[in-house]
Amino acid sequence: MDRKKIRFGIQAAATLIQNANIKGFLTGSIFEGATKSVCVPGLNCYSCPGAIGACPIGALQSHLSSMKFKFPYYIVGFLIFFGAVLGRAVCGFLCPFGFFQDLLYKIPFYKKNRFRIDKYLRYLKYLILLLLVIILPLTFDLIPFFCKYVCPSGTVAGIWLAAADSNIRSALGPLFNWKLIVLLIFIVLGLIIKRPFCKYICPLGAIYGFFNRISVYRMTLDKNKCINCGACAKACMMNVDPAKNPNSMECIRCGECVDACPHKALQMGFMPGLKKTEKTNDPAVGGK
Repeated sequence: MDRKKIRFGIQAAATLIQNANIKGFLTGSIFEGATKSVCVPGLNCYSCPGAIGACPIGALQSHLSSMKFKFPYYIVGFLIFFGAVLGRAVCGFLCPFGFFQDLLYKIPFYKKNRFRIDKYLRYLKYLILLLLVIILPLTFDLIPFFCKYVCPSGTVAGIWLAAADSNIRSALGPLFNWKLIVLLIFIVLGLIIKRPFCKYICPLGAIYGFFNRISVYRMTLDKNKCINCGACAKACMMNVDPAKNPNSMECIRCGECVDACPHKALQMGFMPGLKKTEKTNDPAVGGK
């Protein structure tokens, strides 16, 4: 089967599994079962009526803002485990909001995925991780700053809840209007740019990206086969040049570069260790 179709199927299945409470979409109620205490690997809002698990970023903020009671060992361990095994393949295969962006980009519209300040905007997600997910929740009690003021996934959840419950609709105020504007911005950007939220904003992707060079699921480059034709870089939705940095922090392991390589110089999968043919330099995030 075609790699793109396989990936699409995994993304769809992962989204459905993480939002298996179908009844919640009809009633506007949030699932409160035992699985809600368990994190899911991708960005999927706890408040989504279909969600059967917790978002790791939301859970991390909540625990950090009340860390005087308990350090978030489980959440940190969870992120390390998925990062060490899959790295940002979580973003490419298991994240519902990533899947949403991929579907958006398929809509016919003006497209421009490469522009001059792209590589600088990449650093914004690391600043958001540091400031909104770690520093501010540690400073102020019980305020999940990223979830409350930025996360568009939470806004999608709010829309579902408001659509099904008139009481929730009547309670919406200026904060929700702000979040709605943020969501609309990313929807418009998502029509033009491939995965703008993943590239520039997502703190979960930033965390998983730190593990790309050591994760079990990785990419390798055979320099003997590579002719530096640039086909892989052109195919990359994240604007990475795999011939220079096959395990860039920005790579979401979609595999499009592997398919585009005319000489099969790139391989991806569960491969132990670094091959001698793989370059180990890690230039600034972003590609051409």
